[in-house]
Amino acid sequence: MDHPEYLAHLDEQLRKLGHEAPGVMGGFAKLHVASQADGALSRKVKELMALAISIAVHCEGCIAYHVHDALTAGASPQEVAETVGVAIMMGGGPATVYGAEALEALGQFGAMAP
Repeated sequence: MDHPEYLAHLDEQLRKLGHEAPGVMGGFAKLHVASQADGALSRKVKELMALAISIAVHCEGCIAYHVHDALTAGASPQEVAETVGVAIMMGGGPATVYGAEALEALGQFGAMAP
């Protein structure tokens, strides 16, 4: 899977969903911004938490978003890799497969990182 291409595809689909369900998507956008804002936990830590949950619940699109957003928030490749390890510990065998997807995304987005 090409994760940067997949992320662009998801962005397009979510924009369409926003036109069809503006109240729901507007509410979700506000929730996302508020939940990821720096507070007692940094945005970086919150993105790594979201990535671990994405792997554990087997959400490929979420993995693409949260690997990208964790890197954007300043996470290092090693921090992402350790997050994958925690997710595998919590999610077992299925999380191992999705963890491998997250590392593939890291390789693809890491090449694009500033």
